[in-house]
Amino acid sequence: MFSNGHVGEIESPFDSNVTIASQLEQSLLADLDVLFVTNHNTLDGYNQIINYKNNHIKFSGIGVYPAEEVTTDKEAHVLVYGLHKEIKSGQSLDEVLDIARDQDAVTIAPHPFSLIDALREDSKKCDLFEVFNSANIDIYSNKKAEIFAKENNLHVVAGSDSHVTSTIARCTNLIDSENNIDDIIYALKHKRISIEKIEYVKPKEVLEHIQFKIENSKYHIDKYINEFYPKSKFLFNSLYKFYLITRKSYFWELIYRMSLIGVRRISRKINFEGMDPYSFRTRDIPTITRMVF
Repeated sequence: MFSNGHVGEIESPFDSNVTIASQLEQSLLADLDVLFVTNHNTLDGYNQIINYKNNHIKFSGIGVYPAEEVTTDKEAHVLVYGLHKEIKSGQSLDEVLDIARDQDAVTIAPHPFSLIDALREDSKKCDLFEVFNSANIDIYSNKKAEIFAKENNLHVVAGSDSHVTSTIARCTNLIDSENNIDDIIYALKHKRISIEKIEYVKPKEVLEHIQFKIENSKYHIDKYINEFYPKSKFLFNSLYKFYLITRKSYFWELIYRMSLIGVRRISRKINFEGMDPYSFRTRDIPTITRMVF
């Protein structure tokens, strides 16, 4: 939940409603030894989760360590593990990597071939490469990452990319180290990490995340409509009201499944057929519709 308001200029300010308590409870349930907290562009979540953990002895066996998912000037994301000072968003990838090295931290390229926030070929600059992301439900993003990793002999990890409680530990990695930050960072720098488990998020979990974002982003949606579709404000407002009344109905699950088909078509075209990878970032509805067909 500490990512809210820090995601980036073109993103909805609401990203997750996972609380500190539920995050630790799920980590305990999943039998995790190590948890890196990777909020967007802030260390506030990490600082507060440490305070909460220290006051609840049942979580004492979980090593919770600092990390940040930094948004670059190109709206791509890079994970930084083991940093001790927050890295500001909006800087170039090279600047972020330099700051990370100065802090003796480890960088990971998350969802490297996703549709809107990926480093893509620049992923090679990071220390580690995320070859499987459980939230890449378009499938082709992960397939592209797998091929790219083999072609470039990259050392790979998997990521849960959790935005709802139930997806914490959906993917797990094994680190060959003692459970303390210095030894873990040393192990990551020397590639002593391997993938243990991979699994995709489920449709109901995706819908849970989408519903949270929609239901808390009316101002953001209105701003977008006013800027790009001012003549369609009534239509979008009516649709939003209809959604609020019917959000638990099967109709929206059907819409989601239909949209997923479109997203997969776009991902295939971008990752395997040479379509401009940045065209999807426009959020322009007519452009995206044309990309589907």
